[in-house]
Amino acid sequence: MSRFRAVATAAVGAGILLASVGASAVEPVKLRWASDHSGPPHPAAIAEVYFAEQVEKRIPGSKVQIYWAKSLYTIPQGVKAMTQGNLEMITGQFGKTASVEPLANVLLGAGKLTTVGAIDAVDSTETFKTLADHFDEAHDITLFGAGHLSMYMGAGAVERRLVAPADFAGKKMRSMGPAENALLSALGANPQSMAFGDVPPALQTGVIDGLLTSLGGFNATKEQAPYFTVAGLNGIVGDYYWFGVSNRWWNKLSQEQRDVLTDIVKNDFMPFQRAVNFCNDKRTLDRFVTTDKGAPGVYVMTGAEAAAIKAAEGGATDAWIKTKVDDRGAMLVDQFTMEAVALVEANPPGSSALEKTDCSMYEEYFARYGKGADLYRAKSRK
Repeated sequence: MSRFRAVATAAVGAGILLASVGASAVEPVKLRWASDHSGPPHPAAIAEVYFAEQVEKRIPGSKVQIYWAKSLYTIPQGVKAMTQGNLEMITGQFGKTASVEPLANVLLGAGKLTTVGAIDAVDSTETFKTLADHFDEAHDITLFGAGHLSMYMGAGAVERRLVAPADFAGKKMRSMGPAENALLSALGANPQSMAFGDVPPALQTGVIDGLLTSLGGFNATKEQAPYFTVAGLNGIVGDYYWFGVSNRWWNKLSQEQRDVLTDIVKNDFMPFQRAVNFCNDKRTLDRFVTTDKGAPGVYVMTGAEAAAIKAAEGGATDAWIKTKVDDRGAMLVDQFTMEAVALVEANPPGSSALEKTDCSMYEEYFARYGKGADLYRAKSRK
């Protein structure tokens, strides 16, 4: 679908374009793709189905199996499986990768990439390139690039909205992982690491008072935690994903197969993934945003309110990450913090092509995977 092609197509090389034209002559491929998020209508899952459809269309006879919601591997298990050649491709969240690769933590942290253009350019940083080299050497995995889920990660609450740092004090808050625990602890909250599937009953029974999650997570828990607050873009935490392939499998493919797959990943799938996630954020905000702090819905903090959260965090996340990595990792933490500042300055609000996306183009995809559809909340695409 040429409308999703990135400008970077030319940089991929004429050989890839020729391969795509003559894709019918390419030998079929069979691959498994694993991810830990839920199936459609989750926008990341929609993007993965889009990838599968492009592969099967452009290389006839191919088969792409997708496994969602840990139905094949968790992210750490998937990394190990790829190193061993037992899994072909994965959508890997950086924070969840850290248990098997601590350096994956260095891209985390509150209030760093705070514009759409900066978030969208995370894989242009030298820090990401260093991680890619490391994954290749240490895990035998090639990183194609990075994407993002919700840019509006935030804090949901049961009884009243959490805005000022003092509002978090003493609250039992669901956290996605250890890096986010550092943020919550700095705000005086009591972090509780918890899988998302356990969150709704924990909210209902009072085990937790609130949660950190994305806009999609708010949409799934708005009945239990109706007060959702975002500290601007990435004011709470960044939610970046890497897309990788097992070198053991990749190196067995023909050059023609690799060319077509590379073209699909870089120029079809990744632009689509970023746009469909951006549009999912937009459609959720359009439906639920509120400027009334006392009313249910999604409240976006002012710049001053977000700055207060960042000041209270005070670098706690970076400090925690540095306890989990070596000297090289500590250097990368500081390097990414500086690169984030530069990216924000180079990509002010409104300057990104992603912000100009015509989201009406993606409504057909959201509708296709709604209630009653074959893949609605599916655990796999086999």
